[in-house]
Amino acid sequence: MRKIIWLFIALLLFLCPALAEEEEELTLADMLSGVEQELLEEIFIPLDEESLKEADSVQSIYEEDGSILITITGTGDFTVGGDTRKSSNIWDTELKKHDGDYQFALKNIRDVLLADDLTIVNFEGTLTDSTHVPSSKKNNEFLFSAPPEYVSMLTENGIEAVALENNHTMDHGEDAYIETQTHLSNAGVVWSGDGQLGVIEVKGVQIAMLSYLCIDRYDQLWNTVPADIKAAKELYPIVIANFHWGNEKWYYPTDNQIKMGRLAVDAGADLVLGHHSHRIQPIEQYKGVYICYSLGNFCFAGHSKPSDMTSYLFQTRFRVREGENGQEITNEGFIIIPIRISSRADKNDFIPTVLTKESTIDSILNTLKENGRKHCDYAVEEYPLAWPATK
Repeated sequence: MRKIIWLFIALLLFLCPALAEEEEELTLADMLSGVEQELLEEIFIPLDEESLKEADSVQSIYEEDGSILITITGTGDFTVGGDTRKSSNIWDTELKKHDGDYQFALKNIRDVLLADDLTIVNFEGTLTDSTHVPSSKKNNEFLFSAPPEYVSMLTENGIEAVALENNHTMDHGEDAYIETQTHLSNAGVVWSGDGQLGVIEVKGVQIAMLSYLCIDRYDQLWNTVPADIKAAKELYPIVIANFHWGNEKWYYPTDNQIKMGRLAVDAGADLVLGHHSHRIQPIEQYKGVYICYSLGNFCFAGHSKPSDMTSYLFQTRFRVREGENGQEITNEGFIIIPIRISSRADKNDFIPTVLTKESTIDSILNTLKENGRKHCDYAVEEYPLAWPATK
């Protein structure tokens, strides 16, 4: 720093005589014409391409008012691969039609996920080549695993974080569960589960994520969940809680879901994302915080043709401002993006696709609103489909 100051003083001393000559207008080139090249290089440090990109990135995270706007997308069940107990499966059959390119599944939704700042999915399965089946799983109708390289389905398609706490993460035992965690971490995908807090930095803001399997474990979690969330909130400005809960094929939450979701908010959660029912459930706004009771299915290779293939992506935005006591967080609302979990209406081809047919979209909206009115005291009244146009 001292060297720069002395160089700056030297430059001023050199330029002063030139500036005093009022009869002639001098350009910057004229004024610097007598300065030694070595001195110029010390003062005017050229920026390489990487430095320019970094400078643009730093500048681009701020809105006109100096705040930071973070867009987060939550989805339902992400289940790819197949069951190693079977000689063939519906995933592999579809994969052959795409010449073995497993990235086919997200081709219709990729642009949506890349356009946000953070996408979170419920990763329901394992990343392993193991064929081991624990004794507790031998009678299960479905087991899910995908080759470890499938982790690139996440990294290549804008999925930065996963909830890894559900009833299929242990399909191939403890070793495969740990292996899955390792593959995710090595690929740079943040995960939470098994008591592990996931933390991801987005535009300089740290976001903490917690995940819980609640289905038959509520009694073990009534005290644990609020304590975990409270501890996380003391360290991180945004905390997201994921829950695998509720009853399969139900379009509305159980009493336990509602109780746990609100406990999470009371403890400090800024967003609650739920899944497991394979069906969409209403959204509540409780104390200003959104509770998505079920986001349904997303990319789901668990069934060749579920009776309901509609679902939605949930998007919300947080605005972050620097205040006297650190970062101040405000919620900027939400939208949903109605999807079908297949690009086809007659079967499930595992390609989630944004819906455009108004009658199908209306059906989704009516289902959410009706079940919200019947079962949720704090249900949102409307489900916006697009963000307001910016000025």
